[in-house]
Amino acid sequence: MKDSLLIIEDETLLGNELARFFRKQCWEVNVVTDLKSAKQLLTGQDIEPIVILSDMNLPDGNALDFLEQIGSSLQHAEWIFLTGYGSVTDSVRALRLGAYDFIEKPCELDRLHMLVEGAARSARAQRRLQQETSQHFNRYTYDALVGRSQKTKQLRDMLKQLANVPFSSLVISGETGTGKGLVTRILHYSGSRASKPLVELNCAAIPKDLLESELFGYEAGAFTGAKKRHRGLLEQADTGTIFLDEIGELDLDLQGKLLKAVEELRFRRLGSESTVEVDVQIIAATNRDLLQKVKTGEFRQDLYHRLSVLSIHIPPLRERKEDLRDLVPQFVTNCSIKSGKNIKTIPESVWEQLEAYDWPGNIRELHNVIERCVLFADSEVFPAQWLQFPNNSEDMSAAENDGMYIPLDGSLSLQDMEKHIIQEALHRANYNVTAAARMLGATRETMRYRVQKYHLKYDQD
Repeated sequence: MKDSLLIIEDETLLGNELARFFRKQCWEVNVVTDLKSAKQLLTGQDIEPIVILSDMNLPDGNALDFLEQIGSSLQHAEWIFLTGYGSVTDSVRALRLGAYDFIEKPCELDRLHMLVEGAARSARAQRRLQQETSQHFNRYTYDALVGRSQKTKQLRDMLKQLANVPFSSLVISGETGTGKGLVTRILHYSGSRASKPLVELNCAAIPKDLLESELFGYEAGAFTGAKKRHRGLLEQADTGTIFLDEIGELDLDLQGKLLKAVEELRFRRLGSESTVEVDVQIIAATNRDLLQKVKTGEFRQDLYHRLSVLSIHIPPLRERKEDLRDLVPQFVTNCSIKSGKNIKTIPESVWEQLEAYDWPGNIRELHNVIERCVLFADSEVFPAQWLQFPNNSEDMSAAENDGMYIPLDGSLSLQDMEKHIIQEALHRANYNVTAAARMLGATRETMRYRVQKYHLKYDQD
């Protein structure tokens, strides 16, 4: 599909020349000679240009006035203005109104082509961002918090109330894997800052000597290797939300600097003498007992009270097992789509095992278990043999004889699990590919492909 370009030019010869040139560049071009015609096209939704190339002064008005009047109603179109005589006032006003560029006539077509292509890239990026934001709106609604238990219903109700409150900071507590990230996204995309940035930082994933520069940013030359200015995550989150996951792992020295930034909403980049002011909403998450860490001196009391203006606790899955009846079918459907499977039936014996297990890894562990089972399913029935719960004595006994145990603590990816399973099958089959394939219910060709894919040892005779 061709990109659409609208040319507003009262000089007919110039307008036609520009139209011919850009049509050769595979643009869909519309040309009008006055603002009235342009308004009819734009407001009538006859066209949706990605770039508007307009003369500054037209017979029925000034194009800057037209931009100010109609610009907000257009879906991310970039404006480039042409004028026979330039003035500083007009150029400043054009840029203030959001114009992409301001260029004097006459101009070389090659230069104009570069400007239009640059404007088109900018407009496409804005439209992609709008589409992604719209998808997040639809994805992270209150219904994304799946579950029928009373505790989940109460949590949904609380999120609905918080979405209408312009809070400055909030703490989400809960065990690992309970869905703190999901709750954060629901709060952000349901609130007044939904169209603004959501920036995430895992405080436990970055070394403490790098965390300060990542959070606050730095100037060129601030330290060895700092070749150019870097905007920190707080600055990137300006007007939006910053999500500080695992806040309890933050170093004490950095806690003091974060407290000052949170209280004043301004800070200095490393190596800078000037301050940066921001407007951010802060959501912190932790799987630790922050009050206990305050008592032991591991977490600053003043920072705790500043962050916990509001608090949300997400209960572990073992306290709301009724939610399994909603979560499992959803995960099965999603994983089936990804893996090309078609699981339609979940036997009652599977439900009994799922509901008897305590889920120490919570929803994250549940998703991993379902994904593994779906991946190795060979029919429309959910395969119970791949559940392999470590605290089930019957399953462990079976694992010692006919099965095997696979950890679900995050140490193995799905690809690692598949390799591990095939490697174990080969070992038990004395590295005979045909026997291993029979053991796993696969064809010899499929098994040989997997063995070669993972560079595993096998009997080639």
